[in-house]
Amino acid sequence: MKSTVEQSSSLHRKLNVEVPAAVVAGAFERVYQGIQKEATIKGFRKGKAPLATLKSIYGDRVKQDVAQDLIQRAYGEALSEHKLEPISSPEFEFEDPKESKDFSFTASFDVRPEIKLKKYEGLEVEKEKLEFDEAKIEQVLENIRASRATQEDILEDRAAQKNDIAIIDFDGSVGGQPLEGGKGEGHQLELGSNSFIEGFEDGVIGMKVGQEKTLNLKFPTPYHSAELAGKDVEFKVKLTALKKKVLPELTPEFLASLGGPSDLEGLKTSIREDLERSEKKRIEDAFKNTLLKTLVRENPVEVPPSLLKDQKAALIEDFHKRMHEQGLSHAEFESYVQKWDGDFEKTASEMIQSSFLVDTLARQNDLICKSEDLDKKFAEYAQQTGIEESRIREFYARPEQTSRLTYMITEEKVVEFLTKTVKVKEVPKSALKDQNS
Repeated sequence: MKSTVEQSSSLHRKLNVEVPAAVVAGAFERVYQGIQKEATIKGFRKGKAPLATLKSIYGDRVKQDVAQDLIQRAYGEALSEHKLEPISSPEFEFEDPKESKDFSFTASFDVRPEIKLKKYEGLEVEKEKLEFDEAKIEQVLENIRASRATQEDILEDRAAQKNDIAIIDFDGSVGGQPLEGGKGEGHQLELGSNSFIEGFEDGVIGMKVGQEKTLNLKFPTPYHSAELAGKDVEFKVKLTALKKKVLPELTPEFLASLGGPSDLEGLKTSIREDLERSEKKRIEDAFKNTLLKTLVRENPVEVPPSLLKDQKAALIEDFHKRMHEQGLSHAEFESYVQKWDGDFEKTASEMIQSSFLVDTLARQNDLICKSEDLDKKFAEYAQQTGIEESRIREFYARPEQTSRLTYMITEEKVVEFLTKTVKVKEVPKSALKDQNS
């Protein structure tokens, strides 16, 4: 076997392989023998069909099988010979093999970039200082009360006000035609919730029970239904009743019904602990992100085009799913992707560079995820979620999940290693530098 390597760019290789005719003939013989043993052909006993008959029936299939067999054997051998480590799926080019001829094929792929760690110790990294706002506790308490609120009719003769619950009948039309999904009876609308298009709730405010009104409004641009974006719409509205929310008092009985502490101070302490835990996790996640971005900035890595293309596509696909769940139209999605194309590419590049640097640091400092690290993580997940550890292990037994968790643990170990060496500067949230600039 002969093989040569062409370097079309710094990270792209084209492997040219030539398999001698004798090896090709042997591959044809192996494939035909395999078919001969299994083929059932009318007029011949199983395994006794002559070669000429097999060639006339299975010729095209045999060529495919021989090519696959030869490439599978020769490709790995050629990679080892030239000490190549592809990081992208190879693209093969070849013609059908012939029994009496040499067989040639090419394989094109990207290779791993050379990683040079210039600076990773003593990095200066900002970290948000934990500053707890006591007002957040009161906000949570109000949210709890609001979630258990009841409703009462407003009996006084007055106009609808912000925060009232208006019971309305409405009928919408666009260009004189009924608006699909734009009609309702007995609909409860909390005034000030901004759950309708701009101007609708303002139009209801000031109405009295029994009053009817026509609202001439315009759909916003963009809008989740692209065909309605920017169009004029008319709503005929009737206010049939007014209600108000009644929030429960924070009595011992009410607190006990929540299933937590039965005294107010105990509940506030519990809320504070939950909020601080959440804030600390958010800050740590942001710090990790900043640390890895700083690592990339100080140790830039050339990014293989194929990986950049795939990672960028994955980011856009994830964005598409999230936007679809929020009701964004395809046209709006395409508009956002076009607008933020550079951001997607920059983020994808940073993620790939970060993964190369994390892998290099992990290998140099014995931080690669081990089986005991996985065991520890499974036990941790079981304790956090209450799910049996066996079920968690079953989920992560799938190769793609195992790979994802293994990298996550490796990254955690590398971040912990780096954190011990960096110079951390705690600053208020308002003073944090924009890491995307």
